[in-house]
Amino acid sequence: MNRSIGAQEEQVSKENERRSTIIDFLEVLVIAAVLAAIIRLFLFTPFYIPSSSMEPALEPGDRIIVNKILYHFAVPQRGDIVVFRYPVDPSRDFVKRIIGLPGETVEVRNSRVYINGRPLEESYLPSQLSYPNYGPIRVPQGSFFVMGDNRPDSDDSRVWGCLPDRYLIGKAVLIFWPLDRLRWLH
Repeated sequence: MNRSIGAQEEQVSKENERRSTIIDFLEVLVIAAVLAAIIRLFLFTPFYIPSSSMEPALEPGDRIIVNKILYHFAVPQRGDIVVFRYPVDPSRDFVKRIIGLPGETVEVRNSRVYINGRPLEESYLPSQLSYPNYGPIRVPQGSFFVMGDNRPDSDDSRVWGCLPDRYLIGKAVLIFWPLDRLRWLH
């Protein structure tokens, strides 16, 4: 009889241990899901590049990480690659490069960008890139002038106007896929 009671106690102990392991696993899973949701909602989010408008910096099919919190502590800078809600249709997200800052005058002449009358050095662009003249236009306060790096094939501020800062999602910081293109974005 004592063996029977001992066996039952051992079986109950094993069942309790198994339940405890399952509960521990579920707790870890819930915590991981909550942390992932917080990170994605407030800090970093992945983004898929669907078009060629940012070539050669970003290619169609690239997957990037966007830092969503940076611009709560820092001002967007010229040259930043940013993801934003498309002002014409805020349900869509776009990615472009900041070219003009609030209060600046932007003009395109002979396939060259001028900021306040001075040529902008854009070492990230391919040589011999040809695109039409535009402007001059003054960037309003609270807005940015954004352009794709593939200027002939980019729906950007030259088409729909300056980007209000309220549409900014964040700064693109990393290409993480495909792995052969893994690199930090500047």
